Amino acid sequence: MTYSQAISKRILYLCRERDITVNKLATLSGMKQSTIDNIIKGHTKSPGLRTLHRISQGFGITLSKLLDFPEINEMPFEDE
Repeated sequence: MTYSQAISKRILYLCRERDITVNKLATLSGMKQSTIDNIIKGHTKSPGLRTLHRISQGFGITLSKLLDFPEINEMPFEDE
């Protein structure tokens, strides 16, 4: 699994868990839906810290909570 796939999986998991759409997440995050869609579809390979922070705010969680999941914690970070 790549970094972008792990982030995508996490976003989709949290959307399902909170029963919100990607469009609703975009609204809550103050972002364009296309930005989040690009992350989910893997077009954005390495979303920036500011983007991830805004997504975490949309979910109502901290950035550290957004990034605290097994696929990321166990991932060796190498260049894609």
